[in-house]
Amino acid sequence: MGEVRAEVTLVNIEDQGVANRGYMPQEQVRRVTVNAVVDTGAWTLVINEKTREKLGLRVKETAETGVAGGGTVPGGITEYVEVRWKDRNTACEALVLPGEEDVLLGAYPLEGMDLMVHPKKQEVIGAHGDKVRYVVKKCGS
Repeated sequence: MGEVRAEVTLVNIEDQGVANRGYMPQEQVRRVTVNAVVDTGAWTLVINEKTREKLGLRVKETAETGVAGGGTVPGGITEYVEVRWKDRNTACEALVLPGEEDVLLGAYPLEGMDLMVHPKKQEVIGAHGDKVRYVVKKCGS
């Protein structure tokens, strides 16, 4: 399968909360639209330092991250960021990888928006059509 990309908008979730409460104009909410590589082998959202700075995200912890092919690289985990694709959205932490050029949209945000990669069309689609489907399982007796 070839490379699949999707246009997503990343939003500083704290800014959005402040704007929703009327303490900041919506125009000042930090956001960036990117053509992300859809990487179902990546767990979460992977961004570079430039994107982190544009969004004003704080790194809440550092981590040694395993990379394909072996070895590790230093990285950081940010506070939550909102990820928007068309009419869907989710929130997740982002892994910041120094020197990374592309934003990677991993499995966790894809699942959060009920999305999948259509293998034949090589594009992102709704896993259950045009409507997000949430499944709640009943626990206990």
